[in-house]
Amino acid sequence: MKLFSSFLCLSIGLLLSSCGGFFGTKTPTEFLDVPQYDDRSVAYVPIRPAIEDLDRPVDVIAGWDELIYVADEGSEEIISYDQAGNELARFQVPGLTSIAQDRRLDILATGTIDTVINGNALTLAAIYRIDLNKSGTYGLANARIMKSIIHPFYFKSSTPTSIDAQVRFRGIAPLGNNRYYVSRNGPANSPNQFGGPDDAILVFDENDTYVTPIAVSTNLGLFRDYFKQPFGLTTLAMPPQSPAVDRRGDFIFTSLSSTAVLKVQYVAFLESDFGSSYEVRNFSVGDTSRADGFLYEPNRFTLPVDVTISGDGTNYIFVVDADKDSLYQFNALGYEGVNPPAGSRSSKTVLASFGGTGTGLTQFNEPRGVAYLNRIVYVADAGNHRLLRFRLTTDFE
Repeated sequence: MKLFSSFLCLSIGLLLSSCGGFFGTKTPTEFLDVPQYDDRSVAYVPIRPAIEDLDRPVDVIAGWDELIYVADEGSEEIISYDQAGNELARFQVPGLTSIAQDRRLDILATGTIDTVINGNALTLAAIYRIDLNKSGTYGLANARIMKSIIHPFYFKSSTPTSIDAQVRFRGIAPLGNNRYYVSRNGPANSPNQFGGPDDAILVFDENDTYVTPIAVSTNLGLFRDYFKQPFGLTTLAMPPQSPAVDRRGDFIFTSLSSTAVLKVQYVAFLESDFGSSYEVRNFSVGDTSRADGFLYEPNRFTLPVDVTISGDGTNYIFVVDADKDSLYQFNALGYEGVNPPAGSRSSKTVLASFGGTGTGLTQFNEPRGVAYLNRIVYVADAGNHRLLRFRLTTDFE
């Protein structure tokens, strides 16, 4: 039997060699061009037309209802648009500065309220909760203000002073469980004052009850006055609605302090058997084999007024700088740029940040807000009185 098997194998071998390849000869491929993608083709392309019926847009958000909302400081109006750029409705909010939408589809807006106390006229900072479902008809056209949270009544009972009237709420960012953070600026910054320093990021629960100012743990200790002129603010809970929406308490904030070296920072919320804490997350800097720029690069920004993160799993971080008139994009590791397209010669992130002062469709004049939805980036271009939309070239077929 073994002799037969050996003879069979030898016969098949001779047959294959005599036929010049039983399964056919290999086709030469030297004439084929292997595709090589030019990384410079990765860029943001403006979507025309720009939305220009605005006075001074200072914030833009992508809602959980997948509509786009703009805060127009000039007209003190929230304006809603569909994703095609069609205006749907407007709603007046006094002193409007920033907006957000929680997962219940209520709009949260920071603004002001005028009041007279002991004969003194004061303008105080306020947070407005706006119901979009009045009388069962959904939309901004039928909205109503449900509640006003006024500084400083939410944390103390003493009569507001002229110092209190200098405080302003800057950014607002809901979490996946409808709690939310608010950034606040003001002149009184003792870490031991009642209610915490004016420069702070505050926690509110889902019922608009003030909880606490955030203290940050570092390797040098616990700081109750960690934040210096905090402004832009985002959590990780971003649309679209999904069971996979990030429910962590992490957030990213921007600082306008002239002394801050890192003006954009990621703060992680940590829970353990010993309690909870907020700690700054570190990002690596300087490895030019991975990227040409970094989120934590010292003095990277001048006036980073807004920040957001993509909620579609790409986890890109977007920052607009009102002084440099630019939009910056970073990945989840803090490397500037986007992942290179398939077939690229390099695994290094590809620079996608852009801007510069001007009126062109890829230029800005004091950009104040940034949002992201369905692979579209929205920028509130305050100085040019418009809303711009961009799509990354790698998203086109």
